[in-house]
Amino acid sequence: MILTGVLLAVLGLGLVGWFAARGRARLLYTGRGSMHSMPAYHGWHLALWIVVPALVAWLVWQAVMPGLVQGAVFATPAAHGLPTDPFQLGAIVAEAQTIASDPNAVAFNPEAQALVEPFRQAQVKFGLIGAVIVLIVAFAGGAFGFTRIRPDFKARTHVERLVLGVLLAASLLAILTTFGIVASLVFEAGMFFKDVSPIAFLTGTHWSPASTMGDNINNNFGAVPLFWGTIYIGAIIAMVVAIPLGLMSAIYLTQYATRDVRKWVKPMLEILAGIPTVVYGYFAALTVAPLIRDFAASIGMQNPSTESALAAGLVMGVMIIPFVSSMADDALAAVPRAMSDGSLALGATRSETIKKVLLPAALPGIVAGVMLAISRAIGETMIVVMAAGAAANLSANPFASMTTVTYQIVQMLTGDQEFNSPKTLSAFALGLVLFIVTLILNIVALRVVKRFREAYE
Repeated sequence: MILTGVLLAVLGLGLVGWFAARGRARLLYTGRGSMHSMPAYHGWHLALWIVVPALVAWLVWQAVMPGLVQGAVFATPAAHGLPTDPFQLGAIVAEAQTIASDPNAVAFNPEAQALVEPFRQAQVKFGLIGAVIVLIVAFAGGAFGFTRIRPDFKARTHVERLVLGVLLAASLLAILTTFGIVASLVFEAGMFFKDVSPIAFLTGTHWSPASTMGDNINNNFGAVPLFWGTIYIGAIIAMVVAIPLGLMSAIYLTQYATRDVRKWVKPMLEILAGIPTVVYGYFAALTVAPLIRDFAASIGMQNPSTESALAAGLVMGVMIIPFVSSMADDALAAVPRAMSDGSLALGATRSETIKKVLLPAALPGIVAGVMLAISRAIGETMIVVMAAGAAANLSANPFASMTTVTYQIVQMLTGDQEFNSPKTLSAFALGLVLFIVTLILNIVALRVVKRFREAYE
């Protein structure tokens, strides 16, 4: 709490330093060309010298302080007689820290209650020490920055280099995060493939990860039903809904709708993209699935289930309509107006112009939108969890219960599971396959979009 207040004080000092340095630089300004950098850059330079070193010191102390606090507490008489077992000791220390931070918390362990007051005293002590260190660093950085305010000082260059470094660090962080995700997937999937054959995993048709006993467990990890369910729900049923509705919406909004109608209809259509997927899942489970079950019963099916691929696919298709519509809208709008005007001038009707001229010209952009929508659909989880079911069926019946890769990943990684078992590690193998498929779809879509833009820019 003390260090948080000090951090706010440092930010305030940075603001004061910005005004002070800018005012000092203005006094040095005697006319055009008299200073290398404008006064505002001197202000930013001093503010950064105050805030950045202090922030680094604050982060370092936040990392070091918990160890110092625990060391001080363990040196007090109240810590004598604590159990040596690491698990018991960790539970007592964690409970004491919780009570020390929250006075309303209740202690269930008398040994933890005895450590509460030493923890509070140590936290206050080292918090004050850290506050002093951070403030000293802030004032030292500010003093050094203030001495750099001179007419010939290149404040602008220094500030821009720092901003460039921050942008570079942000870019590298995003790249390193991607590498970390891929590395974790590959490593854990490799652990899985030590026990299960990759060929059996990619070509087997029986999925029963709970039955992992026995010498030949390859027969229980055939993921083809999962891949089929993912494609059937996300790339077939959903696209049957999303492509016609999204494309026709884009055609209407770009070619037929008036400006006032487009102003209202397009934002309302794009609201679909902002609805949480769990809401779509509830809609699929409580509204669409019972209607499909009743329809299946009316056409003679025996004991139809409320969990079906059709229910999940229909709602998923509605969810991704904005993806198809938005990309198709942009693609149609990017077609040169001269092409449609020339078609109309030659006597073609508006519908003929759309079919013969606009759609073929905008086809690369439309295809890119469809592929991006597919990659979004096959990664969907909540709708499948709530409407499609958990049965790994290799069937073309849309009224049957099916499951997908994402559902199985959720099921494998939730609950009380052994993390190093083939059952749990199979989630990483499924995630790796899904990652590769989604990556390929996005790469193809981006290449198509690039080709489309080059054609008409």
